[in-house]
Amino acid sequence: MSSIFSTFKVGALTLISRILGLLRDIATTNLLGASVFHDVFVVVLKIPNMFRRLFAEGAFTLAFIPIYKSLISNKKDSEANEFSDSLLTFMLIALSVFTLLALAIAPIFIFIFAPGYYFDSEIKMLAVDILRIMFPYLSLMSLVAFAAGIQNSHNYFSIPAATPIVFNCVLIAAAIFFSEFFEIPVFALAWGVLISGFLQLLLQIYPLNRIGFRPKFSLSLKNKHLKKFGMAIIPAILAGGVAQINLVVDTVFASFLEEGSPTWLYVSERVMQLPIGVAAVAIGTVLLPSLSHHISSKNIDQFKQTFLKSTKLVIFIGLPCTLGLISLGYEILDMLFHRGAFLVKDVFKANQSLQLFAIGVPFFMLMKVLVPCFFALKRERIPLYIAIVGLVSNVILNYFFAFYLEFGHSGLALGSSIAAVIGVTIFFTILIKEKYFSLNTSFFIFSLRVCFSALLMTICIILLRNYFDLGSLSGLSNILMVLLVIFIAFLTFLASSFITGVRQKDFY
Repeated sequence: MSSIFSTFKVGALTLISRILGLLRDIATTNLLGASVFHDVFVVVLKIPNMFRRLFAEGAFTLAFIPIYKSLISNKKDSEANEFSDSLLTFMLIALSVFTLLALAIAPIFIFIFAPGYYFDSEIKMLAVDILRIMFPYLSLMSLVAFAAGIQNSHNYFSIPAATPIVFNCVLIAAAIFFSEFFEIPVFALAWGVLISGFLQLLLQIYPLNRIGFRPKFSLSLKNKHLKKFGMAIIPAILAGGVAQINLVVDTVFASFLEEGSPTWLYVSERVMQLPIGVAAVAIGTVLLPSLSHHISSKNIDQFKQTFLKSTKLVIFIGLPCTLGLISLGYEILDMLFHRGAFLVKDVFKANQSLQLFAIGVPFFMLMKVLVPCFFALKRERIPLYIAIVGLVSNVILNYFFAFYLEFGHSGLALGSSIAAVIGVTIFFTILIKEKYFSLNTSFFIFSLRVCFSALLMTICIILLRNYFDLGSLSGLSNILMVLLVIFIAFLTFLASSFITGVRQKDFY
């Protein structure tokens, strides 16, 4: 029960953060539209964010929590403290060196990540300046991830889940209140990113004090747990690195497409990421410590049950989200972003990619559950191999759809979705073969119930969309009607799920 409560608590805080994230995107697109300034901002922000997801939130979390959690679970607090002290000291040194190096060679980063911008001198100069302001954000967020790993291992999930709220609030303030003080408004956003990093780090002080965590600067390279961490993080970095290269591939391709493509992709991806961020990240955050505990306790049956119920929860959330975004995507984008410099044409273009991103929503969500599962099993190489397959698939599919078939930016979305389907299929094939998961009658019936309920919800959306004639509405009336349709569709799905036999026990 505590696990599911933690999941919903993290999910609720993440939902608040995601809603604020949408408000942030509304503010930035209202300010800059789908201009080259917004294109450059979203592309350059991906550079420190890529390293953040790779080292801080991705590989670090997957490698750190199983080791640290095992130590504190077995009452080895002194060893846990020695390990965390050595790791923190090493991180501070490594991050300082890497950040200084990145600032010095910023133009090279632009050439690697956005070659389409590198050969335009004005855009290149703008991109380099923005990158140099924002790159230290990586170091700050790496330290935040360290603090979050400590808290999650002690079963404190609230502050780490609430931390991104700070980022969104600062960016909203920068776009609305401080952009007028800059000759080029995009620089207000760049400085906002950096300031938010400092504030997010300060937010971690109180919860760490409450846990009793008192870090000491002590680097012991002979620490056996630090060595174990090093051995675990290498495949995690490689696996995460391949996954992040997928994002780089999308960015590189997008930089060669028409102006506005990076912004259209960004906006549609942000809407698509809302259910992933709220549900899958919340489940995955709570799941890794739980699965690691079951493995260290040699409780394989409980491990299987926990994973099965998490998978069911993802399916229960993911399928209706896919059909909902496909059937109501344009209206959602119009409600959120059609204002200021973001025009009707931009809504239409963003919806093209959203429709194809939506196909992959359940699979993107399942990835957030599957990767922690294999790290809990100490099978770190499998996510690496699957990530490589996903990378190769993504490159081929992106080129094929975006350039050969000339689908443009929407081709990149379709390629990403299909690559996710391929990766999830391989993951489950391995789990089924090794008997950690089975497609039994109960699971099949559950999936049919969810599919039926999601289809009924979609029919409801289409009927309501036509009845209210959403395309003819504007302003507050449009917002209220779209929200009403979403609410009725949500109730329809829940009622249908209950009538067909979906119950609380399916999830915990």
